[in-house]
Amino acid sequence: MKKTRYIAPVRDAVDPQVFGQLPLAAWREYADLIEGHAWPSIESLNVRWPADAREHFAAQTRELLADGLHYEQRIAERGEIATRENNWHDLFNALIWLRHPALKRALNARQMTEIAHMGPRQRSRAQYALTHFDEAGVVVALRDPALLALWDAHDWHGLFWRERKAWLDGRIQVELFGHALLEHALTPGQLLVGKALVVADPDASLAAATGACARAIGAGKVLCDPLELRPLPLAGVPGWHVDNGREAFFREAACFQPVRAERRYPAAIGSRGG
Repeated sequence: MKKTRYIAPVRDAVDPQVFGQLPLAAWREYADLIEGHAWPSIESLNVRWPADAREHFAAQTRELLADGLHYEQRIAERGEIATRENNWHDLFNALIWLRHPALKRALNARQMTEIAHMGPRQRSRAQYALTHFDEAGVVVALRDPALLALWDAHDWHGLFWRERKAWLDGRIQVELFGHALLEHALTPGQLLVGKALVVADPDASLAAATGACARAIGAGKVLCDPLELRPLPLAGVPGWHVDNGREAFFREAACFQPVRAERRYPAAIGSRGG
């Protein structure tokens, strides 16, 4: 079956309730940019950067694109992040840059390495992996290694229902990174599925996990192939979908797919990025 391309609702048509629900509720420090009727300007995005930031957002105009540079090359060489105005996808991309610049810079550096190898018109397996994580990535801090076995077996009932408490007591925590996931969350009831990098450490915090992922990406230790990424049906996380308080949800919802017989996942990342 051919997948239909997601089309975000126009700004005035967004149900305001989605901003109070996860995952968008976790981005309330940017409420002035994502809520309300008026689109933020490029200037209002740029003032959010720290004073020493190298990058800045640049309106994606014909004049900007006339330089002929690849999107990633423009960031690497000029610090210019081409950003379409009045566009949800690019607005959320900007917010990810502001919250997680180290991860974004690591992805950009790796993309530039791959472009040097492949040229600007062809894409490697690593580039697909980098893009998948950029669009739909989640960082997971895992304190209980027993949960990884359930996850790798796609035992969704076990991971989300029998071990539901783990999502509430901090044994497993999620930080959304992919800006396409935020865009999809504008439509209520979406069965969001992230593509996860996992950091396993008994003392792992989300901040430490995102740092470890940035180091591992930058060193080329992860995201060399899209099959490395573990799918994580975010609709199963408590508070992320209205129906996940029902046990039957984990057997009925389309996002909870069985594991393919030949699918094998890599070891989790260590807290130092190894």
